Amino acid sequence: MVRHPLCAGGFLWVFADEGIKRTDKDGKIDINGNKAPDGIVGPYREKEASYFTIKEIWSPVYLDEKFLTPSFTGKLKVENRYDFTNLNQCTFSWKLVSYPGAGSTTTDYKVNATGKPKPLSLAPGENGLLNLDLPASWRESDALFLTAYDPYKRELFTWSWPLKSAAEIAAREIKTIDRASKVEATEQNDRLIIKVDGITYHFDKATGNLAQVVNAKSAISLSGGPVVAGVDHKLKEIKQGRDGETYWLEPIYEGDKENSFQVKWTFTPGKPVKLDYNYAQKGVADFMGITFNYPEANITGMKWLGRGPNHVWKNRLRGLQFNVWQKNYNNAITGEAWQYPEFKGYHAELYWVTVQTKEAPFTVYAANEGIFLQMLQPAKPLGAANNNTSPPFPAGNIGFLNAISPIGTKFQSASLMGPQSQKNAMLNNSPVKGELWFDFR
Repeated sequence: MVRHPLCAGGFLWVFADEGIKRTDKDGKIDINGNKAPDGIVGPYREKEASYFTIKEIWSPVYLDEKFLTPSFTGKLKVENRYDFTNLNQCTFSWKLVSYPGAGSTTTDYKVNATGKPKPLSLAPGENGLLNLDLPASWRESDALFLTAYDPYKRELFTWSWPLKSAAEIAAREIKTIDRASKVEATEQNDRLIIKVDGITYHFDKATGNLAQVVNAKSAISLSGGPVVAGVDHKLKEIKQGRDGETYWLEPIYEGDKENSFQVKWTFTPGKPVKLDYNYAQKGVADFMGITFNYPEANITGMKWLGRGPNHVWKNRLRGLQFNVWQKNYNNAITGEAWQYPEFKGYHAELYWVTVQTKEAPFTVYAANEGIFLQMLQPAKPLGAANNNTSPPFPAGNIGFLNAISPIGTKFQSASLMGPQSQKNAMLNNSPVKGELWFDFR
């Protein structure tokens, strides 16, 4: 928009959701169906995800770095989008941090170093490189935060980037326990049963899917997966075997190179169970990845390392911070119940997640970048006259996805809203590979 020579600008429809507090309905905010909640904050200025998205996209100090590559040298490209202010009137500060692990009782990161870059002189509309002047040890930290302040010392936005890969964090976090035991494999009616370190894994012989996990605390009702989201694959056979102390289980599914699915579970004494998978999916799809099922009624919350705290859509990814987050379960619907951030939905750049339940918590570590966590499925707004703001979700309710659906507006479907709002396509059908570690200990 800012680069188009004929663009006259844009505007926000309204700042706040409008509603009437109904004394005859115990103080309920009446928004007349979906006619009133068009703002970026709620009736009491509750900040929805759009607030933070707008804060980043329309920041007069603009950075477009989505991730830092191995060639990063401590310099960031910055654009001055002020009309009359030189960038040297603004200030910056950075900090290098390390995150607590999934087993920690805190979500607070440790600050390893802080600093303030020298002012950068850029006239309105100019681009340049901001030298952060990071210490030589910066690669030892987990993430980099950078905050920009306007000439009046007000925060414009804070950007954050991981400095370690998901595989590096997973390797650090996955602990080997001392009470390791030999892997035992048995069959019982319609189940294949694997037992190691006091944890029993049940697999459905008809589908090859995980059916249940039982540890010393409780049965854990994670089941129905992995399956490719939105795709049916018929089981041909289940292979299994032992390599030294390691036991593996490999369901074999029908399919060709354009619609394939391969799965391998690896059980090693003293370690979480490892899931390797790959899939190819021909054509366009609303979403792509793998899913499982878990009873929504048993979920109480989640803690995760990734972008947050708000959920995302394919065409709404901005405004988030890379951090360790905690969210308790809620059933909030944007613009109808202002209990933000909403619990359900897609969550970007997942490194690990602990699913907190009434049975027993379990943690999943991702060893690949670009994973979206699907946590359940948001309900359709009661006042919606169409499905534009209720994009499709997989049938499974806990997913690890490589592509997610875009969202529309109450007036237009996503397909009419530009390139970022189209469905997903695997153009060359090269299989997508994934590695997850499930810790039920």
